Amino acid sequence: MVLHMLLLLLLAFWYLEPWLPESINLDAVFADQVGVQLIEDMLEMPSLEPIVSTDTAISIDETVMDDPLATPPDVPVQVPLALRSASTQEAPSIGLALSGRSKGRKEVLLNAYGGNAVTESAVRMALEWLQRNQRRDGSWSMMGPYQNGLPNENRLAATAMALLAFQGAGYTVESGKYEKLVTRGWEYLSLLQDADGNFFQSGISSHRLYSQAQAMIAICELYGMTKDERFRKPAQLAVDYALKIQAPEGGWRYIPGQGTDTSVTGWFVMGLQSALMAGLEVPSPALARIGEYLDMVTTDGGSNYSYRVNNGAMISMTAEALLCRQYLGWRREDPRLVRGVDEILRHPIDWENSTNVYYWYYATQVLHHMEGASWHQWNKIMRDSLPRRQVQTGREKGSWNPRGDRWGHQGGRLYMTCLCTYMLEVYYRHLPIYKYRVQ
Repeated sequence: MVLHMLLLLLLAFWYLEPWLPESINLDAVFADQVGVQLIEDMLEMPSLEPIVSTDTAISIDETVMDDPLATPPDVPVQVPLALRSASTQEAPSIGLALSGRSKGRKEVLLNAYGGNAVTESAVRMALEWLQRNQRRDGSWSMMGPYQNGLPNENRLAATAMALLAFQGAGYTVESGKYEKLVTRGWEYLSLLQDADGNFFQSGISSHRLYSQAQAMIAICELYGMTKDERFRKPAQLAVDYALKIQAPEGGWRYIPGQGTDTSVTGWFVMGLQSALMAGLEVPSPALARIGEYLDMVTTDGGSNYSYRVNNGAMISMTAEALLCRQYLGWRREDPRLVRGVDEILRHPIDWENSTNVYYWYYATQVLHHMEGASWHQWNKIMRDSLPRRQVQTGREKGSWNPRGDRWGHQGGRLYMTCLCTYMLEVYYRHLPIYKYRVQ
């Protein structure tokens, strides 16, 4: 009897085997109502571990907030850059500007502004790709060893951009599963900074100030997020150096103190804003000079902007300049800003016909700050298309291929991956400025 039972079981498995599927096909469904995936069943994929929001943020606030935009009683409200006095002053503490990255607020902000399990999975995969490509000395490389690297090296820019991706998700030298990785990255960058605050030691001259601004943003964010006194002096040195090399026209370009273009200037504005978020000293006259430069490169009175004076308007420069205007104090209802936003919306994310991640990166921030229908329209496309274009398998899983991008040949895979990651972190990376600043 036992023998016959065993034979029957073997025959049953032999008969069923051809019907067992060799692969599993999953259809990812994107909801029409932004954010609902966060409160419904999570998307589960065999290659991804479940999303755990408590693992993805710094511990500024351990409690889940019902209203993440409510100002804590002990935190001053951020004042627009343009409303500060003309003298050198200390900005308020980070307030709400960076606190969306804390685990008490992150999940609520994802739901409020249209993030979901898919966008967070994409962020996690991107960080894992960056983790795999960190070098032994703590740095990252623009050249590889991944595919589509650049022919010329710039470890300063690569390391600063990678660290910004981790910090944007709330990981610092003090918290999160990437604590050691971030610490090693900062140990590398710290060795590059000289007594004047300059990080750039060698490389292509046109990369110099781009890289310096990115490092300044990263160090100011790190200090603002941790309030660790070890980082206050190097952060303030980076700010002081930026102001020292500001060109007479009011901005920055390739050579310290010489020339200005909208592209490099935008990175420095974000660096100065990060400094203010962190409570560092930034003199208001320097900020006013930036506004004067932007007045020179607008092509229509404030809604569209060019790369340099007397050039034609470019949609990428328009988005970057409008973000600067928002941080420099323009109100949300300013007609010039409203017209500029309308122009951005006429150039949506389009991977097939016009891939331009640099433009999308700035446009995403502008529209996130505007909120409302403008943000909903932009985000509905962004949160779907970016994860779809992310590499899902193989050695480059988690990255984005730079081929076909407007500037991909000059930035490479790491540049492309970092900018896409920043965009998918936008829900909590910086809170919308019109929600918390004095009007």
